[in-house]
Amino acid sequence: MRQLLQNLGNGDTSIIDVPVPAATPGTIVIASRTTLISAGTERMLVDFGRSSMLGKARRQPEKVKMVVDKVVADGLFATLDAVRSKLAQPIPLGYCNAGTVMEVGDGVRGFRPGDRIVSNGSHAEVVRVPANLCAKIPDGVSYEAAAFTVIGAIGLQGIRLLSPALGEAVAVTGVGLIGLLAVQLLIAQGCRVLAIDLDPDKLKLARSFGAETCNPAQGEDPVAAGIAFSRGRGMDAVLIAASTASSDPVVQAARMCRKRGRIVLVGTTGLELNRADFYEKELSFQVSCSYGPGRYDPDYEEGGQDYPVGFVRWTEQRNFEAILDMLANRRIDVTPLISRRIPFEQAASGYDLLTADKALLGVLLNYSDVAVKNDARSRVVRLADAPSSAGRAGVPLCGFIGAGNYASRVLIPAFRAAGARLRTIATSGGLSGAIQGRTSGFEQVSTDVGTIFSDPDINVVAIVTRHDQHAPLVCRALEAGKHVFVEKPLALTGAELGEIRAAYAEAAATGTAPGVMVGFNRRFAPHVMRMKALIDGVREPKSFIMTMNAGAIPAGHWTHDPKVGGGRVLGEACHLIDLMRFLAGAAIVSVQARRMGENSVEPIVDDKAALILGFADGSFGTIHYLANGSSRFPKERVEVFCAGRVLQLDNFRRLTGYGWPGFRKMGGWRQDKGQNACAAAFLHAVEQGAPMPIPFEELMEVAAVTIRVDEILRNQ
Repeated sequence: MRQLLQNLGNGDTSIIDVPVPAATPGTIVIASRTTLISAGTERMLVDFGRSSMLGKARRQPEKVKMVVDKVVADGLFATLDAVRSKLAQPIPLGYCNAGTVMEVGDGVRGFRPGDRIVSNGSHAEVVRVPANLCAKIPDGVSYEAAAFTVIGAIGLQGIRLLSPALGEAVAVTGVGLIGLLAVQLLIAQGCRVLAIDLDPDKLKLARSFGAETCNPAQGEDPVAAGIAFSRGRGMDAVLIAASTASSDPVVQAARMCRKRGRIVLVGTTGLELNRADFYEKELSFQVSCSYGPGRYDPDYEEGGQDYPVGFVRWTEQRNFEAILDMLANRRIDVTPLISRRIPFEQAASGYDLLTADKALLGVLLNYSDVAVKNDARSRVVRLADAPSSAGRAGVPLCGFIGAGNYASRVLIPAFRAAGARLRTIATSGGLSGAIQGRTSGFEQVSTDVGTIFSDPDINVVAIVTRHDQHAPLVCRALEAGKHVFVEKPLALTGAELGEIRAAYAEAAATGTAPGVMVGFNRRFAPHVMRMKALIDGVREPKSFIMTMNAGAIPAGHWTHDPKVGGGRVLGEACHLIDLMRFLAGAAIVSVQARRMGENSVEPIVDDKAALILGFADGSFGTIHYLANGSSRFPKERVEVFCAGRVLQLDNFRRLTGYGWPGFRKMGGWRQDKGQNACAAAFLHAVEQGAPMPIPFEELMEVAAVTIRVDEILRNQ
C-alpha cells in the first residue's frame, strides 16, 4: 500500500510504498476511502518545511534553547548530526480519515471487518488506529462527509469548553474549516453567531449558515461589531479558531466580551495579553486540546481504557460520534466546504494548492478500491535486489526488528559502516521501517517479524524494540539458530532471563550456539578503552563513581511502565553497571541501592537512585542515576580512584588524568560512546566465527544484577 509523507527539511511531499500494518491489540486496520487535508494544520507544516533553517528556528524558539543546551553538553558536531537527522525524517501527514475496517486487533469490541468508520488516521491507503480514536459512520453519511468528523470534533470540543446557552451571543474569530463547522454547531445549539474573518468568501459561507459577519480587512471594527451584535451588553462568549502570530484575536475577544464572558482558543495565536482587559471583567480564558478528553493520554488512546461516561461524558471518541450524528441529521452541511477533490495518487498537487491558494477550505483525497484489493494487503515490500554475497557462509546478513530513533540514527548506520548486509527491516506499523529501509539500503521491509526468522539466509537478528519484546525475540532468534544483537536491557525479569538461558543451552546442545550480544557500547568507547588500559596496570582495588545525568521524560512515557519499559534504571542504568563490570574486570559480588523517597513534588522517584556495587577483587563503585539535573551538565561522568591517582571522563569527549604518570588528558572533536566499535566487534565475531566480544555469562551476570537492583528499588 502507499502512504503520503512530508520532508520537514524542505517541505516536499511524496508517496511511498509501505507494507500493510499488522493489527495489534486494541487497534483497527482500515482501508481508506476518503481523507481530508486540514488546510490549517497541514499548510502550517508545509510552510514550516519549506522555510529556511533560520525561519525554522524563529518559529520554534523553545527548540533553539534545547539545541544550545545540547551543544554545551554533547558538542557541536553531535548536535548538528542530531538536528539534521531529525529534519531528514519524513513525517506522515493527515488526521481526518474515513474508510472500511479490514481487520481488528485482540480486545477490540464494537467493530468488525466491513464496518464504515472514521478515525484520525493519516493519508494512506491503509492505516492502523487505536479503537478509541475510531467511530462508526451512520447510514446516509457519505465517506466524503464523514472525513470532516475529526476537524468538526476540534471545534465541538472548543464549544463544549465555551458552554454556550440557548440564545447567547457568540463570536467565532477565524472561519476556516474549524470555524465554519463551529458556526453551524453553535447555530444548531440556538446561539446567535457573529463570524469574524478577513476573507469575504468565507464570511459569505458563514452568512449562508445563519451567522452575521464582520470583516476587519474592509475597515470594520471587531470590537464595535461585537458590542453592537450583543445589543450593547457584550458578547457572552468568543471562540477563536484563527491561525496567526498576532495577539489581536485574543485582545479583541476580551474587549468585546461582557463581564464574566468566556473565551476559548482552538486555533493558534499570539498570547500577549493585557491583564486589565481580563481583570476588570473577570473573564475566563481557556485553550482547547484537540478532539477532547483522552487526547494525548496513552492509557486512553493506546491502552484502550475508556473514561466512565458518568464522569467524562464527552471523550474524543464520543465527540466523533456527536459530529457524525449531526451529519446524519443534516444539522451540519459540509458540501459547501469542499474546495477540491483529488485522487490520492495526485496528493502532492493538493499541497501545492494549499500554499498557492490561502482561500482553500476542504481538499479531499479519494482512494480507489482497486489499489486496496490488489496490493494493499501485502505485508512485505521489496526495496532492492539481493546482493551477490547474500547467504554466503559467515557474511553477516541482517534482519532488524524495530526502526525507532536509536535504530535509525545510531545502530543501523553502525551496522552498515561495519559492512553488514541489510536484508529485512520489520516494524509492526510499516512506515518507520519503510523510511529506514529506503534510507539505509535494506532489501525489503515487512510488518511480519516471522519474515526474518523464517529466512534461511539471514544469520543475524538485531532487536531494537520496546523493552518488553527483547527477551521473547531473543529466544525466537536462538531457536531459529541466528546470532542476535539486542539493545539493552536483555530482559525485564528473572523469569525472562531464565528463558534466554534455556534457549541458549538448547541451541548449544545441537552444535555451536549462536552468538548473543547486548548493545553495551560504552565499554567500546575509545576513552574507556584508554581508561581500561591505564587501570589494568594497577593491582590495587579501584573505587568508581559514575553519574548519569539522564534528564526527565514525561511520566506517561512507555519507559516508565514496569511491564513495557521496566523503568529507567533497568532500561538505561544497566549501561553503567556493565561499564563498571568491564573496568573492574571482576565479578559483582554485592549490590545495594537507594532511590528518592516518595514525596508530594516529584511524581516519578524510580529514576533518581544510587547504586553501590562490590567486586570480587575488593573494588567497589557507586552509580548515580539522576533525572533531576540540568541539561547543561555533562550527561555522563565516569571517575576512577586508585593508587593515589584519578581518571575523570566527561561525556565521552574529555578524559583527564590526575597524578597519572605519563598521562594527562585525551580529548576529541566528537563525542564517541562506542556504538560503531560495538557493532563492528559483534559483526567481526560473526564473520570470523570467533567468541562474542562480551562473554554470554557476563551478559547474564550484568542482566541479573540490574534486575536485582530494580527489585530493591521497587520494594523500598
